[in-house]
Amino acid sequence: MVGNKTVALIQRYDVAAPRYTSYPTVPYWDEKTWDAGQWGQHARERFRESATQGISLYIHLPFCESLCTYCGCNTRITKNHGVEAPYIDAVLAEWELYRNLLDSDTIPIGEVHLGGGTPTFFSPSQLSRLIDGISKDSRLIPGASLSFEAHPANTTTAHLQTLFDFGFRRLSLGIQDFDGQVQRIINRWQTEADVRRVMDDARRIGYTSVNFDLIYGLPLQTPDSVRDTVQKALAMQPDRISFYSYAHVPWMKPGQRRYTEADLPKGAEKLELYHIGKHLIAQAGYRDVGMDHFALPNDSLCRAADNGRLHRNFMGYTDRYTPLLIGLGVSSISDSWTAFAQNVKTVEEYKALVGKGELPVFKGHVLSDADLRVRKYILDVMCLGKTVLEPSGAQAAGILHRLTPLLEDGLAEWDGTHVQVTPIGLSFLRNICMAFDERLNEKQYAQPLFSKAV
Repeated sequence: MVGNKTVALIQRYDVAAPRYTSYPTVPYWDEKTWDAGQWGQHARERFRESATQGISLYIHLPFCESLCTYCGCNTRITKNHGVEAPYIDAVLAEWELYRNLLDSDTIPIGEVHLGGGTPTFFSPSQLSRLIDGISKDSRLIPGASLSFEAHPANTTTAHLQTLFDFGFRRLSLGIQDFDGQVQRIINRWQTEADVRRVMDDARRIGYTSVNFDLIYGLPLQTPDSVRDTVQKALAMQPDRISFYSYAHVPWMKPGQRRYTEADLPKGAEKLELYHIGKHLIAQAGYRDVGMDHFALPNDSLCRAADNGRLHRNFMGYTDRYTPLLIGLGVSSISDSWTAFAQNVKTVEEYKALVGKGELPVFKGHVLSDADLRVRKYILDVMCLGKTVLEPSGAQAAGILHRLTPLLEDGLAEWDGTHVQVTPIGLSFLRNICMAFDERLNEKQYAQPLFSKAV
């Protein structure tokens, strides 16, 4: 059970908070100081540092056959699979634009992730055409990590084998919840048998790391239903488990209006669901890595955490840092560390811009020196649970002022140089990062932007 002290902390800190896959977060980008030409310059400069580590590629495949009402991703709902080939054509054309921009005979690649939407909406032959086109005039560096997201209900042996043959060894299965009532209200259907079938096929083919995505805080979830879902997931022995807090943002995602606030577990009730799941996962031998992520001790995510190499970007936690992340496809975000760029959000506009030979970016941000310092602080807190705070100057004074109540509440400790997250503070990482977030504290919006921290 959640204790009285924790209940009091929840009441104090259950506020809207970013998830901090970047800093500054997207709503606080300063678009007035950015243009596509600047982005291209930053990308080229960062690419020169990528020969050893390679670049990261995130490829957004937005199509789904049905709308999962909990989903906060950029998706296009259709049962028309005729959309596959034209979209793959556009992604490969965008990749060619980047190859020309980077002006290199061979692009070293250290990481590839296919996200969605539902990547397994696409046929194995179309996915083969996509990866074959990306591979042209590219090379995978030793130890490169290739992964994709999959829906258990539509992932076939052919999907798994096709991507394995290209070097994919990591697979992330979107499960969310096994309870029938919860699946009905979120319109997300897959059975335990579906998941086990994909798991068995993946292990037989040779996949070495399988992740399960589970969500707590979904409508109609109860302690018993979460316990049952987690136990069923653990019985299949995935290498990693992502146990996310549901992000309720109906003003951004109208599909979430299928249910009301009354259907959602909140505050202490929601945190109790997390504690149930976390306890079961820990009992099964998984280690807590970063925020909401768990892995078996021999998984590369744990090794990265042990070696101080754990990194967090727009794809979530990863076991490596690459100097340049290029996002391909509609709404994808690219990151050169010193600048961000986001692609347009509709398939039609994306295809039109690529067809004209233009990078399909429409907004971004160039990081100031102050941004870069704060980015490092927040990344350290999210990945290491600690950071070294430069003790002088107005920036540090403001951060320490905002940190003071969190220090008093025991969520973090400060020794004059180091900020260290405490065990109880691990449940409030987003709140701790908010104390460092200068742009959020400088500019408040009248309308909500983020989901609740708890």
